[in-house]
Amino acid sequence: MLERYEFQVIERKWQQRWREARLFEAELCHDRPKYYGLEFFPYPSGAGLSVGHFKNYVPTDAFLRYKAMCGFNVLHPMGWDAFGQPAENEAIRLQRHPQPMVQEFAANYRHQMDLIGLAYDWSREVNSSDPSYYRWTQWIFLLLYRMGLAYRAQAPVNWCPQDRTVLANEEVVNGRCWRCDTPIEQRQLPQWFFRITAYADRLLADLETLDWPEGIKAMQRNWIGRSEGAEIAFPVVGRSEPLRVFTTRPDTLWGATFVVLAPEHPLVAEITTDTQRREVDAYIAHARGHSEIDRLAEGRQKTGVWTGASAVNPATGDLIPIWIADYVVMGYGTGAIMAVPAHDARDAAFAETYGLPMIPVYADGMTVAGPFSGEPEASALVQQSIRWLDERGLGRGVVTYKLRDWLISRQRYWGAPIPIIHCPQCGEVPVPEDQLPVLLPEVEQYQPTGTGESPLAGIPEFVETTCPTCGGPARRETDTMGGFACSSWYFLRFADPHNTEAPFSREAVDAWLPVDLYVGGAEHAVMHLLYARFWTKVLYDAGLVGFTEPFTTLRNQGMMLTRTPGRTVGGEDAIENWKVLRPEERATIPEEQWVWRWVKMSKSYGNVVTPDEMAAQYGADALRIYELFVAPFEETVLWSEEGIRGAARFLARVWRLVARHAEGFDATVWRTSIAQAQGDEMALRRKTHQTIAKVTEDLESFRFNTALAALMEWVNAMYEVSQRLPDRQRSAALDEAIEHLVVLLSPFAPHIADEMWEGLRQMGFLYRHPWPTPDATVASVEEVILVIQVNGKVRDRLTVPADADEDTVRVLALASPKVQYSLADREPAKVIVVLGRVVNVVI
Repeated sequence: MLERYEFQVIERKWQQRWREARLFEAELCHDRPKYYGLEFFPYPSGAGLSVGHFKNYVPTDAFLRYKAMCGFNVLHPMGWDAFGQPAENEAIRLQRHPQPMVQEFAANYRHQMDLIGLAYDWSREVNSSDPSYYRWTQWIFLLLYRMGLAYRAQAPVNWCPQDRTVLANEEVVNGRCWRCDTPIEQRQLPQWFFRITAYADRLLADLETLDWPEGIKAMQRNWIGRSEGAEIAFPVVGRSEPLRVFTTRPDTLWGATFVVLAPEHPLVAEITTDTQRREVDAYIAHARGHSEIDRLAEGRQKTGVWTGASAVNPATGDLIPIWIADYVVMGYGTGAIMAVPAHDARDAAFAETYGLPMIPVYADGMTVAGPFSGEPEASALVQQSIRWLDERGLGRGVVTYKLRDWLISRQRYWGAPIPIIHCPQCGEVPVPEDQLPVLLPEVEQYQPTGTGESPLAGIPEFVETTCPTCGGPARRETDTMGGFACSSWYFLRFADPHNTEAPFSREAVDAWLPVDLYVGGAEHAVMHLLYARFWTKVLYDAGLVGFTEPFTTLRNQGMMLTRTPGRTVGGEDAIENWKVLRPEERATIPEEQWVWRWVKMSKSYGNVVTPDEMAAQYGADALRIYELFVAPFEETVLWSEEGIRGAARFLARVWRLVARHAEGFDATVWRTSIAQAQGDEMALRRKTHQTIAKVTEDLESFRFNTALAALMEWVNAMYEVSQRLPDRQRSAALDEAIEHLVVLLSPFAPHIADEMWEGLRQMGFLYRHPWPTPDATVASVEEVILVIQVNGKVRDRLTVPADADEDTVRVLALASPKVQYSLADREPAKVIVVLGRVVNVVI
């Protein structure tokens, strides 16, 4: 081995060797257990990857390298979520066509991933904008259509005026577009939906089977929003049909003092009186400018308008007014609620604003109104109330959900065309499967029209076609599918990416799926993760897969923030008033006026640190060590170049240790003499096998930072032994430690590990080398030293057997002459024993 650690030469060398050996290509085999690891499908942007992205990729790679060394047949593929709004927006900004742009960006991502030594099976690379891929996205759409799970309907939708397209509810964040942060408007448009609501109960129940962060599961439960309650019929004055409302608290019916309809409720136009119509119409128009998510936001001021109509409380017979208010939405329950301001905070705020009465049903924990007066307030009264309503024909028990059907239509060019033909004679006609894919036409102008129609609507050669059923003139559907359709099944395609006869074979998915480990950000909890679960269940019902959940274990990485200059607006130095200073703005504001914050890396912010520059300066392995060691995997961290310098120093230190002992290293020799180890040699052996156990345990638990801390502590112990050895004298325990160190370092820093392995004259790639098993006997501690304290002050140290129990330790501690001196014939008030560490005698 060279004395100097030349990381640039080493990393290029081993990346080329891995590539030439096709080391990471997975093949179906039945003599090893499979392990399928995957990161979220990335969208390749022009900014490339930052070091922040690798807080996801490097830990997953290290874990899967470890799994391969444990004997698993590892599948670790990568591909590109290339269709959809983000790619099209960037193409518009750059005035380029998205197709070649996406290919160029993907190539750069692949280059950066290879640069850091990520062990991907590139033979399985897929691109969702490739016709060979989206042919099967369209095929699955038609499967959903045949199963009654895809349909077209006129609906109020979330419209982004900046991106000029419709957004699903899950793509609206605080009333704004999830991508461009523009406030959302409401429009009525014909749209395509997937009937995800048909799977609500299964999506909810199966969460209990998953090894996912509890926070993600809670977000999905809340989004699905299953509620048990009652649907109650309220007679409407002057109308023969009653108004039906949903409530989870039918026991409070006797306190309902008004009814509220969603502004979109179809009954509004019918019951509004002439005197109230102008005010009602104006309010409805105002409500259309706000998304449902915005309208339901906590703390938002409650507004509404009386319709002029009245209903009858079916329990009390009282006349109560019917209002409209935007805090009631059509997507939940019946779009109408009974308002009980005495027992609901939103209703109370509304009642206080408009001077409406409050009638309590409960007071001091007792029922004070209705047929159950005098009974304690309890959840059982809900079911009793439902039975009471049912017996009188006034209502019935029902279950409802917050979950809405998945809106899939996009009025954009860059997406998979929806494979439906509209025929004047036959109606909606699926495109025959032998005519798939419906190809996206190559055009120069693809910008959104803003008319509510896709740019495809203006391309006659695409739109005009013949009906597959009757042969008459017909028109193609011009909406495209949102990008989440493509990412709802890509993990299945990776199992069989070159299949031209089907999206995947049953044999391949049975062999590889479900995904054992899925890694990505928590921001997709109610989008991609929910949609992928839905599609998997549909495919299971169709007999195409043999499992109902796609991702067995999910891990969410923390973010990496970087210190970025900005300025405050609005006078107050609060985080919500802080705005980043973009690179072009920094010259206009004196540096002493800059206000620094820790924020995510973004090309537009001018704060991106690239893996390319860090690998060039410190090495890819140093960047990997930094990403793994800086903090626990799931925690947010602050970028520090000093941290990566420390990682580089650690690797250089390991290199010097191994290089010093590489000459004359012979694994056969140390294995034949290691059993005679004693004293310091035995202590190092014990540390070696304890470290193997510790690193193994930590890797299994995704605790990379503590695994590396154990390796660093172990290297210090090796240096102590090495420095005591005369030149050219060998130590069997040190040779054993060095060999295992190189193996254990491999998942974390694979380039330097393979180079040192070769320097020790060992054969093969470490990726295929068995992970070491600790010797429990060697690792066990025969004796431990306990600190003995009296009233918190150290008085003695005591050597005891490692397996000594609490009673034995207490007797030995109290027998210490130094403790006896401190006690001075007094009885201790308490003796606190922490086995293996400390005894505290309290006087």
